[in-house]
Amino acid sequence: MGQKIHPSGFRLGITESHKSSWFSEMKTYPQIIEEDYKVRSYIEEKLHKANIANIQINRKLDQIEINIHTARPGIILGKMGTGIESTRNDLAKRLKTTSKIRINIIEITEPDREAILLGQWIAQQLEKRIAFRRAIRQGIQRANKSNIKGIKIQISGRLNGAEIARKEWVREGRVPLQTLRANIDYAYTRANTIYGILGIKIWLFKGEKIKV
Repeated sequence: MGQKIHPSGFRLGITESHKSSWFSEMKTYPQIIEEDYKVRSYIEEKLHKANIANIQINRKLDQIEINIHTARPGIILGKMGTGIESTRNDLAKRLKTTSKIRINIIEITEPDREAILLGQWIAQQLEKRIAFRRAIRQGIQRANKSNIKGIKIQISGRLNGAEIARKEWVREGRVPLQTLRANIDYAYTRANTIYGILGIKIWLFKGEKIKV
C-alpha cells in the first residue's frame, strides 16, 4: 500500500543501535531527552559548515560524552584547537548542567558514503539553480566512486520551478529496504530554493551486516 518506515528505526536492536546511549529513571527521562535535543540542535546550527554526518551521545553517571562524526574536523577544532573548548562551554551554559561534557571528533574519510552528506551536497547544487536531474546524476556518480552497492535518490517539490509540485526518483543498483541485515544509510534534507522548499531523500545500500 506504499506505507514506509524509517530504515534505521526498522533495524533498531537488530543491526542498528540508538544515536543516544543512556539509562534514566522515569522522572528525569523527559529532561534528558530535551538535553539531547538541545545538544544536537546547537551543534548542527553552530557547525553547519562542518559536514556533520552523525552525533552520538553517551551518558555515564556525571559525564556526557559527545562523538561528532564530521568530514571537516578543522572547522570544529578552530584555530589552535580552541573550537572544542568554546563549544563545550556554550553547551554547559545552555544545558545548565553540572555534568562534565566531553567532545570527541571522529573524521569521516569517505564523505560520499554518508547519505546525509550526499544529500547536503545535492541541496547545495539545487540552491545554485542547477537542474534537479543533473544534480541527481552527479550525486549517483559521486556515490558510485565510493563503491556502494546501490543508491536511491528522491526529490519532491516544485522541480525546476514548475507550477505543480511533483516527485521524481532514480535508483541504481540494489536497495533492499525489507532485508533486515541490509546496511541501509537513510537521510532526509531540504533545499531552500527561490521557488520553494525541495525535499531530498537518499537511501544508500552499503552491504549486509551479518552477526556472528
